[in-house]
Amino acid sequence: MAEALASAATAPVAPTGLLARAVGVLVAPRRTYAAIAAHPRVVGALLLSLAIMITGTLVFLSTEVGQQAVIDQQVHQAESFGRPMNDAQYEQLERFAPYLAYVGAGFQVVAVVLGSLIMAGLSWLVFNALLGGEAKFKEVYAVVAHSGFVLAAAPLFVLPLDYVRESLTSPTSLAVFLPFLEENTFLYRLLGTLDLFYIWWIVNLAIGLGVLSRRRTGPIAATLLIIYAVLAVIGAAVRTALAGA
Repeated sequence: MAEALASAATAPVAPTGLLARAVGVLVAPRRTYAAIAAHPRVVGALLLSLAIMITGTLVFLSTEVGQQAVIDQQVHQAESFGRPMNDAQYEQLERFAPYLAYVGAGFQVVAVVLGSLIMAGLSWLVFNALLGGEAKFKEVYAVVAHSGFVLAAAPLFVLPLDYVRESLTSPTSLAVFLPFLEENTFLYRLLGTLDLFYIWWIVNLAIGLGVLSRRRTGPIAATLLIIYAVLAVIGAAVRTALAGA
């Protein structure tokens, strides 16, 4: 019996295709990350995630509804900080609106590539330097890159809702559960920062890092969620202070 378990634990994991990994990360993350750790690949996952995100951005921001939603968001943010836009600034936003799709797509390329690289580097340093792990950087990078499929799935759900609502206010933030809160309060800004898709991504990433480092998922997820919460508190506090609320 022991020999059977040992042989099962050391049995080679067959490589899986890109689409299978993309779906597997969402529906069967532990098994999928085991295959990713055995055969780490980065480029395909990043390109597919970017393709999904950029397509959604280009389609949404190419519509009048999407462009007006961005303009309304900028106006609302300026007003929340006590600096309402004048007519000239509003007209400048309207002239820039046709280019929003391309700017948004370019921003996503930079954010995904640099963000995944930084996250992989920090995770690799923590697990190897501080916790005595032996994972290679490519393995950690592959896990981080594939966890991005959770974030890539967000536009498929969020953008249609944004189009119907004609608003960029996140429909998946925790603030939606307390609609009676005033928008200029610290609590609203805090809950508006905490998003269900980011929470899902953090837990999903923790599963991947746990598989890679052979550690329990719970402590990893708890640590990442605490960091996320602390950053959200800081961000909400800064925005509230700047707004003079």
